[in-house]
Amino acid sequence: MSSPQVITPADQLAEAKRQLGFPRIVAICGSTRFMAEMAEADLRETKAGRIVVKPGCDLKSPHAMWSDPVEAEALKFRLDELHRSKILLADEVLVVGDYIGDSTRAEIAYARSLGRPLRFTHPEVDPDA
Repeated sequence: MSSPQVITPADQLAEAKRQLGFPRIVAICGSTRFMAEMAEADLRETKAGRIVVKPGCDLKSPHAMWSDPVEAEALKFRLDELHRSKILLADEVLVVGDYIGDSTRAEIAYARSLGRPLRFTHPEVDPDA
C-alpha cells in the first residue's frame, strides 16, 4: 500500500503557473555590489522571454530609508525574507557576480533545497562545484 502523495504549496504554485501558461520565472541572486550586473542580467533574461525577480534595494548604497542602523537591520531581515519568497516563486535561479557572500550562499542553499536549477554568471564561484 503506497502512502498518499503530499502536495505542498510549492507544488500547487508550480501547477498553477503551468496551467496559466506562465513564462519561466528567474530569480536573480548575488551580492548587491553587483546591482549593475543584475540589471544587465535582467535585460538579457527579459529579452529571452522570462519573468525576472531580483533584489530591489541596495542597502550598501546610502539612502534615507535605511540611514538609521536599527531600521536598516530590520529592513535587511525583511528583504531577506522577501527574497526567499522570490526564490520560491521562481522556476530557476541565476547567481550574478564573481563573489559569493554569506547571504548569497544561504540563498543558493535554499534554492537547492527547493530543487531549483541554478545558473551562475561565474560558475567557478558555485560553492558546490
